[in-house]
Amino acid sequence: MAMASSSAYPPPPPFYRLYKDFEQDPSSALEPPQPIDGAYQLFGATYTTDVVLPSLEDQGVRQLYPKGPDIDFKKELRTLNRELQLHILELADILVERPSQYARRVEDISLIFKNLHHLLNSVRPHQARATLIHLLENQIQRRKKAIEDIKQ
Repeated sequence: MAMASSSAYPPPPPFYRLYKDFEQDPSSALEPPQPIDGAYQLFGATYTTDVVLPSLEDQGVRQLYPKGPDIDFKKELRTLNRELQLHILELADILVERPSQYARRVEDISLIFKNLHHLLNSVRPHQARATLIHLLENQIQRRKKAIEDIKQ
């Protein structure tokens, strides 16, 4: 019985022929499609382009820090970090003294990690904006320095 031969890569999609004259005339290429806005389906699941962080309650997780728009992220992250350290030490103690009762501590540690992760994800948009501002300020400084070097 002979085995069917196959190539390492699939053939290119048929629309590559639309770009055959690109080298001679770059304006002959098709315009890219418009960005998707709203809901779309991918591999049978429906997704949306709205970037919204689901709340912990939506995920079925108990929230350990206060609710509301005016959360002091630094304070809450420190509190959860201290609580995590305490629970890890208690887990080590339980593993030494009562190894059969470790499951409860592991669940508590998991809950603290989920809350920490959610808090950190809540700060990501602010972090992205601050990083972008910093990069742009550095770019402006480098360009001003280059202009000064050219003038001299």
